[in-house]
Amino acid sequence: MSYTIANGWVEQARKAPSPNFSARPDGCCVDLLVIHNISLPPGRYEGQCIEQFFCNTLDWNAHPFFSEIKGLEVSAHLLVRRDGELLQFVSLTDRAWHAGSSCFDGRSECNDYSIGIELEGTDDEDYTPVQYGVLANLTSTLLEEYCAMNATRIVGHSDIAPGRKTDPGPSFSWEQYRRLLDSPGGLR
Repeated sequence: MSYTIANGWVEQARKAPSPNFSARPDGCCVDLLVIHNISLPPGRYEGQCIEQFFCNTLDWNAHPFFSEIKGLEVSAHLLVRRDGELLQFVSLTDRAWHAGSSCFDGRSECNDYSIGIELEGTDDEDYTPVQYGVLANLTSTLLEEYCAMNATRIVGHSDIAPGRKTDPGPSFSWEQYRRLLDSPGGLR
């Protein structure tokens, strides 16, 4: 599948605008892609909790785990659900709040110059083949759109916040993902 970006929004994604974003610093060049994972409650899929969390509408009393994240205001640009559904929370032209305290290649504040993509999943459960396909196709589009970004600037959350974050975790196959990215003619 080929993706189209217009005014910072992936046209094929379901829009779920989050209030948790800010403007990128003036003159900031987007040149980093950060891959994350998330499931809410942990290890549970297919509900609306992730979307509600990123949109500040999560019922904090709905599950005991939610008391640990109560009041956090976070987001990501995009989420790839286990079934391949693509959601977008923040325009790619804006700064999503996905990386937290972070550093890459000597530069701090990775949110300023990165795009954050969440995969619905956990560190220790395999991601689905359709997630890899959507992620690779989406990445190909982003690499075309943001010429300063290249394959060496695609990292996991654990790479920019070592010791604090572990995602996308050992269950994420970088080899499979890169093989899809490198396939002749791309995935389109």
